[in-house]
Order: sequence, then C-alpha cells, then structure tokens
Amino acid sequence: MERLTLIRPDDWHAHLRDGPILSAVAAATARHFARAIVMPNLSPPVTTTAQAAAYRERIRAALPQGSTFEPLMTAYLTDHSDPADLAAGHASGVLTAVKLYPAGATTNSQAGVTRIDGLDRVFDKLSHIGMPLLIHAEVVDPDVDVFDREAVFIEREFVRLHQRFPELRMVFEHVTTRAGVEFIRAAGASVAGTITPHHLSTNRNALFRGGIRPHYYCLPIAKREEDRAALVQAAVGGEAKFFLGTDTAPHPRARKESDCGCAGVYNAPTALATYAQVFAAADALARLEDFASRFGPRFYGLPENTATVTLRRVAPQEPPADLTVGDDTIRIFVPEQPLEWVVEAPGD
Repeated sequence: MERLTLIRPDDWHAHLRDGPILSAVAAATARHFARAIVMPNLSPPVTTTAQAAAYRERIRAALPQGSTFEPLMTAYLTDHSDPADLAAGHASGVLTAVKLYPAGATTNSQAGVTRIDGLDRVFDKLSHIGMPLLIHAEVVDPDVDVFDREAVFIEREFVRLHQRFPELRMVFEHVTTRAGVEFIRAAGASVAGTITPHHLSTNRNALFRGGIRPHYYCLPIAKREEDRAALVQAAVGGEAKFFLGTDTAPHPRARKESDCGCAGVYNAPTALATYAQVFAAADALARLEDFASRFGPRFYGLPENTATVTLRRVAPQEPPADLTVGDDTIRIFVPEQPLEWVVEAPGD
C-alpha cells in the first residue's frame, strides 16, 4: 500500500505548553489532528474550570488562521480539588476530563496527588457524571526501580481504584508495559489505554545506544523489547480499549541536554508517520484507522470526525530539522529506523 486515507485522527494525549512554545508547536498538532486532549501540567498547573477556559483561549489564539482544531481541556487533580468545580466545568463543556499525576512523577507534577485514596469523594463525583479520569500510572516511591514504577502502580493503586469505582471511566495514559496491557484487557469496559508512537517504535536500548541519548528520554520511560512487542500487539490487534495518544511533549534542547534533562519527546510532526510505519511493519495498515480515528471518540462519547487525512509511502526520510523557538530549538522525534511515510499536505 503506497497511500492511505484515514478519518482525521484525534490526539488523546498532548502537551501544548504555553507562551512561545505553544505558539511554535500548536500548528503541527492542529495540522494532523482534529481534536486533542490537552494536558494541564503547566507551571502553575491548570487546576480549575476558569483556568482551563483561559488556557483554551490562549491555545485558540496560537492556532493558524482558519484552523478548525478543537482543544479538549483537562483539569490537574490535586489533594484539594473541588468536585463541584470539576462537575460544573464538565457540564459547561469547558472540561472534558481530569488528569491525575502522582506528585513528583513527571514534568510539573510537584502539585499532584500525594494520596490517591484520599480523593474518593472526587472519584465518586466523576463516576456519577461520567467524566473520565486520565491517569499517569507510576508510583514515586524511591525504593521502586524506575522500570517497575508502572507495574507497581497497577498493584498498589489501579486495582483498588477500579474495584472501588467500577463505573469510573479511566484512561491508563501512555501505557508502556506488558503488565499494563494485560490490566487494561482484564478490566471492565470503563478502562482504556493510550499508546504513544515512541513507545511503539523504541525500547529502552534507544536511550543508551552509542551513549546517553536524552531525546529518547520520557516518562514513563521506555521498557524492555518484550513490553514494546506487547504494545504493538495491543495497538494493531483491533482492540477498542487501545487508541492513539501521542504524549507529544516539547522541551528546549538546552533543557533536554542539560545535566538533569527533562523527560518528554516532541513528536507531533512525525507521530502519524511513525504509527503508520509500525502498523505497516505488522502488516496491519487496515487497522490503523480504528486505532487512530474511531476507538478514541467511541470511548469519550464523541462523534467521529468527517474530514480525512492521507499518508503516503516515500523513500526513507532524513530526520526533520529542529524547530526554532526564540534562541533555542526543539528536537523532533524520529524512531531509530528512518521514516518511510509522510502526511500529505493539501494539494500533494
């Protein structure tokens, strides 16, 4: 297959940041995706409906003129989140979901949740109003190996949460392990998971091949090859519980390449091409549209998009140039194997 036309996908996990970075990266996400769940871990975080509404306006202002892209907003859960405000934000259409970061788990998560079992009143409210809870599923216990943080979170937190609130719609964000895939499969219909292009296309060896490679560093960190293979099987297998979420997360190169580099990869310009490459390698291109364009809207109770996007197979591509933002640049993610797909521009 040399050309593939899909219902226009949505990105169910995107970091657009704020300020100059927002202005630089918003166009790439808007070019390829009709909607995106926008993460709230700014500094300071977006914790209320009013803050989410204001952030949505800043995103809209940063989009290219004439863009129809729709940002779907989330609120950052804290130990003191107000269930009534979250419910009002959901009812008004400002908030699509709530995001749970364990405090200290990843970028700008210091204000996150310190005791998940202390927020049952919030989870009870979300369950009753049908508002999704999006979970960064890692423990922050320093005694737990960084490569085991996801599996331990499932044992300590996710199982209890799902058993106590079986109707609560939860998204296991950026799942990275075989254990995570198996948990999502075994859980009820209220639990789904997003899978990123970088976790589908690389394992933890990419971080260290030929030296430390900070632009492959993200959280959750990439795991073993057996875990990557489990993610591929889940993504290409036609299972409606798994759908596209890029976790595109731009950082200036100076911060990625510092002595304490930031976690996150910026993949918005190459995400669809990477997904296509993974599905093609698995002889499953016919299932990409379900994963990218159907299963996510179905879980969120939203209509499928009506527009389309077309990918084209090409000769292996050189890595794209870095994106310039002020006096710095942002490295664009590419897998270790050269990409052989591009998203056609109008008129191609």
